[in-house]
Parts: sequence; structure tokens; C-alpha cells
Amino acid sequence: MGEKALRVLVCGDVEGRIGVLFNRVKTIQKKSGEFDMLLCVGKFFGCSPEAQAEWEEYKTGAKKAPIQTYILGATDQESLKFFPDEDGCELAEKIIYLGRKGLFTAVSGFQVAYLSGRESCQEPAPAYCFTPKDVEALMAPLLSSQYKGIDVLLTSEWPKGIARYGNSPGFDCHSHGSVSVANIAQMLKPRYHFAGLEGTYYERLPYRNHMVLRDTTEHVTRFIALASVNNSSKKKYLYAFSITPMKNINPEDLLKQPQDVTENPYKTFGKDGHKGKAAIQAEVDSSPQFFFDLSKQRKRHSKDEKPCHLNKPKRPPQPMGPCWFCLASPEVEKHLVVSIGTHCYMAVAKGSLTPNHVLILPIGHYQSVVDLASEVIEELEEYKSAVKKLFKSQGSRCIMFERNYRSQHLQLQAVPVPLTKCTTEDIKEAFIVQAEEKQIELLQIPEHTDLKQIAQPGTPYFFVELDTGEKLFHRISKSFPLQFGREVLASESILNIPCHTDWRECRYTREEEETLVRNFRDSFKPYDFTLLK
Repeated sequence: MGEKALRVLVCGDVEGRIGVLFNRVKTIQKKSGEFDMLLCVGKFFGCSPEAQAEWEEYKTGAKKAPIQTYILGATDQESLKFFPDEDGCELAEKIIYLGRKGLFTAVSGFQVAYLSGRESCQEPAPAYCFTPKDVEALMAPLLSSQYKGIDVLLTSEWPKGIARYGNSPGFDCHSHGSVSVANIAQMLKPRYHFAGLEGTYYERLPYRNHMVLRDTTEHVTRFIALASVNNSSKKKYLYAFSITPMKNINPEDLLKQPQDVTENPYKTFGKDGHKGKAAIQAEVDSSPQFFFDLSKQRKRHSKDEKPCHLNKPKRPPQPMGPCWFCLASPEVEKHLVVSIGTHCYMAVAKGSLTPNHVLILPIGHYQSVVDLASEVIEELEEYKSAVKKLFKSQGSRCIMFERNYRSQHLQLQAVPVPLTKCTTEDIKEAFIVQAEEKQIELLQIPEHTDLKQIAQPGTPYFFVELDTGEKLFHRISKSFPLQFGREVLASESILNIPCHTDWRECRYTREEEETLVRNFRDSFKPYDFTLLK
């Protein structure tokens, strides 16, 4: 039960950009320590002269992989030449072709089931395709009365219907994916399922492998699709996570159900649960796509029926005790305030990470962004826009985060990160990698998604908004490191001020704080919309 967790990297379609991938892996390992293995899904090889020349360097040993790497097989006719043995083999030092299908078990008991290629219904199928016979051959040795599941499933293709009951992948995926892969995922019950080939990153909400109130509780599955290496859209192609093999994990930990878990997208209610192609397609076509709408449907009112709260301004709840951030409270350190609007105000952060690190807060007592009334949100957005413009004029990116956990008043933190320090992708990766190191699941959500679509009022969460508008979200179920946002931004890969992780260690005198406020107020004045009201 005390087995050390494995640290695993998973990559999407490499498409011959092997050097780019391995350089990225080296950078990550330098920042975050060594990983145990790299798993690659989708298309690994490229057929351009440059890609083939680079591969020859790895085959001959002129270049070497920095990590033990396992890849899937061909996904098209021209890639077949790179795979001499369909049952799997070592293609170069530390680069292993797993084979067409099978089960790979590491020394620690970590189990990976895999299926290479694309689905084909014809016999004989092209050599880069799999057929129903391949699927049966993969599952037959695994499924027994004692079977509980596997750690990871790797497939080239997405499973058909994966978005059913879940968050949207950002495109209409009804016509995409493999029915056979969906059946495999349903039957094998992997804890993680990775796929490629669609050229996009999609981390689906975790789904159940049992029917509530009918079946014995089972572990959940997380499906993650990864984009291609070095893609122009900067979509995520490398995923890092830690995992204790199923055979070694405490059963209670294995069966934990996260708050955002959904129904199984493939589940049927027959005896064997095995679906045919027509059944899956019918369900996919008839099912709605839920865009992070995890709440219950609200009651609809007729035209003549008015909600009882109509036209009444929403009054913010009153604090249960002294609040350090309600502007009317005597506890507020008013010398830190730089701007006051109608519903919100802005203040220099106590123990700020940088001189221009500020907080955007509601004047009334609201616990989080999802609790805010519409007029408060509107002004909050005005402050956000103004701060972004200021930071941009100073050559910095604006990174914002909120921790709605062990806090009673909303504090939206806005931290400038100089453009010369790192890219937005570096910042996003730092948050994701450091979160995964702490077993925190940061979910990337669509840019224009309203937090109220994801979290109900009172739900603990952590939220990051990057300067590009990209958002990362974590629903807190138990504990959460209080300084996590600061810790990531203060880390060596971002601001490189690790001694500033804890605000209590960043001590300023009253005079120094007043100077910070005065300087920020002067620089913010051209962007302060409250001065025009």
C-alpha cells in the first residue's frame, strides 16, 4: 500500500517532431525531476525527408531518447515502413514499439492496455487498421470474473460518443471516433484513457464505471486527448501525472468519486453492456452536449409568471464575523486601496509578489466570483480589463487567480509577469505540472466559459486565468495548498522569487506599502475608469 507513485508523461501525435518532443521532455525533467516513462499516442513518425533523417540519428544511436519511450503503431499506409514487427520491438535505444494490441506491465505492476491504428470493418483490413477480431483478441485474456480494471488505456483513435454527458471538446465530435474503442473503454475500465489523431487537447470530466444505486462502486475513468507536438495553436500535447498502480493502491483511494464525475458515456443497461455500432450512434445523435453545465435545470417561468426576486436588487450576504476585505469593515487596511468603484475596489496585495501585484475585490461581502450579482460582475470585468491594459503597457502578462477555499471574501489576484521572463505556455505548463505533482487536477476550460456554469455557489475551487483568456479550474474536494497560486508564479520557471511564496514572509513597512500604493495609483490613473464616472 505504501508503493511509490509512478511519474508518467503522455504525448499526442509526434508526427516526426521527435527532437522537439525530447527537448521539451528534457526541459520538464530539469524543472520537475525525472519521470519514469513517456507514452505516445496517435501518429509518431513523419514522412518528410527531414523527419526521416532525424529518425535515422536515433536509430543509429547518434541521438538518444532522454526517457524510456513507448509508442503505438502505424495509423496510415506510409508509416508502416517504420514498424518491422507487428508484435512490437525496440526501434531505437529507449524507444519501444508496443505492438498492434496487447497489455504492457511494468515492474511495479503498472498496467497499460493498448490498441494501435484506425478502425476498419473490412477483412482483410489494411495493415495499419484494427478489426473486431483484434478487439476481441485484446480483451479476451483480460476479462475474467476477477477483473477490476487497468491503469491506462492507449488508443490511436478517440472512442465514439465520449462527449456524451460531459464537457464539450470544442468541436462537433458526433461523427468522430471509433465504436470499437468505445466498447474497449467500457469493458476494460481504464483509470486513464489517452488518444490522439484529432489534433486537439480535450480533458473530459471523469466518468463512472458503475450505475449509482444499482452497481457496486467502481473507480472512475479520465479520458484525455492530446494535440500534436509543436502545433501552431499551442494546444496541449504533453500530459504529466503521477499514479500508484491499481494493484498497490488503497481501495478507498481507488474508489473515490470526484464531485464533477458524470455518467458513463457508453453505458447500456443490458447484461453484458456491449454495444453495437448502431446503438452507440443512436445514443450519440440523440444526446445533448453539456457545456460544463453541471447544475440542475432551473424552473422555467411562463410569460405571465414573474420570479419573486424580479426587479429587486440582490443584497450581498452579511459576514458572520469580522472581515478583512469588506470595504466598510474597520479591519480593512485602507491605506492599501488604490481605486474604488460602485461595486468593487482594488488594492495592492498585502505581502505582494511584485510591486504591481493587486487584488480586485467586491465592496460588499461576497465569497467568490460565482456568488456575485450581475452588476458586481460587470464592474469586476471592467477592473480586469483595465489592469490587463496597464500590465500590457508595462511589458507584462496579466495572470489572475482565485482560491475559493478557507476564505470568506472574494480576492481576485492579478499578478504581472514580464514578457521577458517566460511565455504564456510556460506559465500554463508550470501550473499544470506543479498541480499534478500535488495530485491536483487542473481542468482546462473554454475561454468564454462562465464560472457559474462549472461551480455552484458555495463550491470550493481554484481558478487561473492566463493573459490569453485560457482558463484552468480545479474543484476542491478535500484540502488544498493555500499558497499554490503564489507558489507557481514565484517558482524558478516563472518569476524566480521562491522566497516570496508565502505572503507573510514578504514584509513591508507601512511607509513602504504607502509608496507601493502611490506608485501603482499613478501608473493606473490613465486606465482607472472610476475617475470618469
